[in-house]
Amino acid sequence: MKLALTIAGSDSGGGAGIQADLKTFSAHGVFGMSVITSVTAQNTMGVLGIEDISPEMVLLQMKAVFEDLYPDAVKIGMVSNGEIIRAITEGLKKYEPEGVVLDPVMISKSGSHLLKPEAMEALKKELIPLSLVVTPNLMEAEALSGIKIKGKECMRDAAKRILALGAKTVVIKGGHLAGDALDIFYDGKDFYEMASERIVTQNTHGTGCTFSSAIAANLALGYTLLESVKRAKEYITGAIRYSLDIGHGVGPTNHFWNCRKYSSAHCPANNVRGHMYGFKTLCGH
Repeated sequence: MKLALTIAGSDSGGGAGIQADLKTFSAHGVFGMSVITSVTAQNTMGVLGIEDISPEMVLLQMKAVFEDLYPDAVKIGMVSNGEIIRAITEGLKKYEPEGVVLDPVMISKSGSHLLKPEAMEALKKELIPLSLVVTPNLMEAEALSGIKIKGKECMRDAAKRILALGAKTVVIKGGHLAGDALDIFYDGKDFYEMASERIVTQNTHGTGCTFSSAIAANLALGYTLLESVKRAKEYITGAIRYSLDIGHGVGPTNHFWNCRKYSSAHCPANNVRGHMYGFKTLCGH
């Protein structure tokens, strides 16, 4: 059994953050573990409140995981302040995991700030240099690079600037541009463009969390980074296509849309609650 760790905030609505990451790990057949950095009161309509976990507790959670259940890959999501970032950095330097996927979460779909402005420099100086891959969306890429992104060439320029901060690889997600959903992968030598059909839906809560944790899950399974990103792109596209129209706002993606790839014994449709979310149709039960 391969193991993956998510270091991120909790989403009480279940569509993003720790909850989305653990569902994504499970959908890939990977055992998931967590280090919670913040607790959010959140649903499909917005974020009602945020309460950060102490840096000491964040580091203690990392100690508990790494010294007993050493992960094959690590995904980092919401890290709201500099003290938490420095605690995570201390843990990463001590335990030296190889496959670190950093999703620089800054603003939620509803517009709530999840990264405090003063923490931006700590993110750049502390976490980005320790990451195998950084996966910003367009807004996050603009903030990290200082470039206003209006198209593909701007995405390439931004990727170069973010790589210069110390990242080994950058994947800029272009989902907010017009046309196909185009992502650009840059490893310092070559650019790879990954386009997928744009799916018209309002239910996109947690897409960034899900995409980055899918990369981590595939790295844990032994795929190369480029192949892991390609597979994650396919997975998130399906999760959006079969997204869940629940709640009164921006609904979540369907993390178990791909359960038909697995045996019926492991399919969520065998659980009565699974039928509530369309698993019966997707899994052919």
